Amino acid sequence: MQDVATQAAPTVHGGTHGTAGIRMTGPVPAGEPAARHHVPHEPVDVCEAGRALYLRALQERRVPAKAAAATPCLIDTGLLHPDPDDATWLRPTAAAVALPRLLEDIEGRVARQRGRATRLAASFEPFLRLGADRAPDLSASPVTVLKGVPRIRLAVRQAMADASEEILGIQPGDSRPRLLPYNEPWRLAEFAERGGHMRVLSPPRTAHDALPGLRRPGPTSSGHVRPVGRELRTLDELPPCLLVFDRDVAFIPAVEDGSVAFELRSTALISYLSTAFDILWRLATPLYREDTPPPPEQAISDVQRAIAHLLTEGHTDAEIARHLDMNVRTVRLHVARLAALLGSRSRTQLGYLIGRSGLVEAHP
Repeated sequence: MQDVATQAAPTVHGGTHGTAGIRMTGPVPAGEPAARHHVPHEPVDVCEAGRALYLRALQERRVPAKAAAATPCLIDTGLLHPDPDDATWLRPTAAAVALPRLLEDIEGRVARQRGRATRLAASFEPFLRLGADRAPDLSASPVTVLKGVPRIRLAVRQAMADASEEILGIQPGDSRPRLLPYNEPWRLAEFAERGGHMRVLSPPRTAHDALPGLRRPGPTSSGHVRPVGRELRTLDELPPCLLVFDRDVAFIPAVEDGSVAFELRSTALISYLSTAFDILWRLATPLYREDTPPPPEQAISDVQRAIAHLLTEGHTDAEIARHLDMNVRTVRLHVARLAALLGSRSRTQLGYLIGRSGLVEAHP
């Protein structure tokens, strides 16, 4: 019978399934001893030369012991064992018996590795808990792109509903959509009931529209004035728009027409924007404080109410004097008196405060 150890057999790649870790090397070239081509390997693996010899042993029921000198893997794995009747021969272990043994050995290795992995994970558990307490929350993006005015306003309403301390706002002085809910002043009223305070910056030319639903706080059932606390200041040059709620979430425009906005939840970015707002606030001109009590009715004369009405229409002191048939100096004295009563620091602020004080509506 031809020695099958010198024949080329198909290469079989083993793993944890099938041949269970039996790895075959390349075939032995004809005419060359197998020892020159035997590569050292794990005992559980079977090389190509060993496979060929094991096949021969199964076919012939035994092989000479010297034939296995170049394939020690067959002895190590138990595929061949000495013939109890003649030590010069080796007998094969039945494949149905050998394969479960090899699989059991591999599974034992896997089980040991899993045990090591379990012990390693258990030892790292306190370290992971410590890291989780200090790690930042990466589940939510610090910047969200909001497309479309409806979606932007929905996000602003939600942020306002969650806020309870402070709103910082820069309102645009053009026709771009405004982010505060101007047509829903009750939302601001609920914010005020939670103790919130709002500060708004606006260009002088649009200051009268900067705060939605501005009304002087009416008395409560006990007769006390509600401390709403909305303030407005003006500055000639301002960024286009900004809203900050409780210094936790902010909104800024992403495009000029206001149809896309960024929702920011980054602590560093919001801190930067809030600091910039505070700097602009200190530079701006105060126009309105909602918690300032209105002047007493008896402190305003009918002449001063008439002057206040003409001031809100944009008349100069000389034009007011002609309308009321008095000299300019007397008009200026009354204007100064109105400014002192309303706490105004400038002519622009005085006209705004007159409009918000109710003096114009009371004038027939």
